[in-house]
Amino acid sequence: MTAMASERSTYHHGNLRNALIDEAWELARTSAPEKVTVREAARRAGVSHNAAYRHFADRQELMTSIADRALATLADLMRERIATVPDDQAPGEVARSRFRETARAYALFAIDEPHLFQVAFHAEFSRPGVNPDVSARRDGPYAILHSVLDEMVAAGEIPPERRPDSEIVCWAAVHGFAELCIKGPLGLLPEAERENYFERLIGTILHGLKAPLG
Repeated sequence: MTAMASERSTYHHGNLRNALIDEAWELARTSAPEKVTVREAARRAGVSHNAAYRHFADRQELMTSIADRALATLADLMRERIATVPDDQAPGEVARSRFRETARAYALFAIDEPHLFQVAFHAEFSRPGVNPDVSARRDGPYAILHSVLDEMVAAGEIPPERRPDSEIVCWAAVHGFAELCIKGPLGLLPEAERENYFERLIGTILHGLKAPLG
């Protein structure tokens, strides 16, 4: 009787779906993706798994919600880092700095939240066919990267003919760096040394983006 009353109270306030996402989110922060299940989220929320399945058809739907929230968190961090760039500099310097901070936000999110980072970019949970909001949202990380690169073109930092698909190249390079930080040997280095390699990576990317084709 107590459990049923608790569930009805949760429904009354309309919070069960959000409560399940919150519990799954906290579990996802400290566990591998396969450890996050609808049943475990329900147990942590104090409701039956049958009640949870009224809000999520399956585990994939729950994990997609976690991926969506992780990407939104990353997008917020990107905007915060971009906002630290002073705009009283030459347009080219502003554009380069905003690109650098966008990439830095990506790497920091991976290092600070490695499990959420894994969920955010897991193909099973983030492909557009599962949840269009995850990959196609106009204010998401990918859209922010697009905007920063377009700004670099406008500032003369990227030749227009080199702009097509440059976001894929930049994304792949920074993602590789992030993976080496959380799963590979770069994670064993002192922070200052890792920062030095990050700056060299960004310098190499910026140099390549500015070089003319051919």
